[in-house]
Amino acid sequence: MNPFTVGMIVFGFTLGGALFANWLRAALPEHHLDDESRDTVKLGIGLIATMTALVLGLVTASAKSSFDAVDTAMKHTAVDVLTLDRLLARYGPETAELRGALQKAVANRIDAISPEFSSGRADPDPMRSGAAAGSENLADAIQLLTPRDDLQRSLQSRARDLAEEILQARWLVFAGVGSSVPLPFITILVFWLTVTFGSFGLFAPRNGTVFVVLFVCAVSVGSAVFLILELDGPFEGFLKVSVEPMRYALASMNH
Repeated sequence: MNPFTVGMIVFGFTLGGALFANWLRAALPEHHLDDESRDTVKLGIGLIATMTALVLGLVTASAKSSFDAVDTAMKHTAVDVLTLDRLLARYGPETAELRGALQKAVANRIDAISPEFSSGRADPDPMRSGAAAGSENLADAIQLLTPRDDLQRSLQSRARDLAEEILQARWLVFAGVGSSVPLPFITILVFWLTVTFGSFGLFAPRNGTVFVVLFVCAVSVGSAVFLILELDGPFEGFLKVSVEPMRYALASMNH
C-alpha cells in the first residue's frame, strides 16, 4: 500500500462524504433533521467514532512496534558487526581477507537500504541481495580457521557465534519489512471515517467556515493515516529507519 495514495483516498472519501451529506440535507424532509433525529445520529456516530479511535490506536501501535523492532535490529547488527571485526583482528593477520569480505558485505547492505541506492527503492530481502549467502559463507570461513592456541580457539568460537547472530538479525529485519497493517483494517477505517464525516456535513450549515473546518479535518485524518503507513515501511518513504549506525560501523572497520 502506497502511504500517499491511501492518505489521499482517506482525504477524498472523508471530505466527499461530508460534502455529499451536506448536499443531501436539502433533499431530506424536515422531520429527518429535527432534534430527535439529530440526537439519534449523534449517538450512533459516537459509537462509530469510538471504534474508529480504537482501530486507529491498534494500527498505530502495530506500525510503531514494527518500525521500532527493525530500528533496534539495525543498531544491534551494527554493534555485532564491529565486535566481529575486532574479534577477527585479535585473531591474527590470517583473518585479513575475512575482514575485507565483512566490510564489503556491510557496504553492500548499506547501499541496498540507503536513499542513494540506484534503484531508488530499498531491497532488504537477503535472498535477492545475496546478503544471506555472504553471511553464511563468512560463518563457514570462520569455522574453517585453524587456531594455534586456546586464545585463538576462544576468539574463533565467539566470532562464529556472532556471525550466526548477524545472519539471524538479517532475517529478523526482513521478516519485519512486510506490512503490519492489514488491508481490511484500512478499508473499515476509511468506511467509518466517511460515515463520521457524513454526519458532520448532514447537520452543518452551508458556509465557507464550515467548509474550511471540514477540509482541515479531512487533511488531518488523511495525514494521520499517511504517517501510520509510513511507519509501516521502515526502509521506504518519508519516515525511515536510520542507517547511520551501519555507516559508523563501516567507517570504523578494518583499522
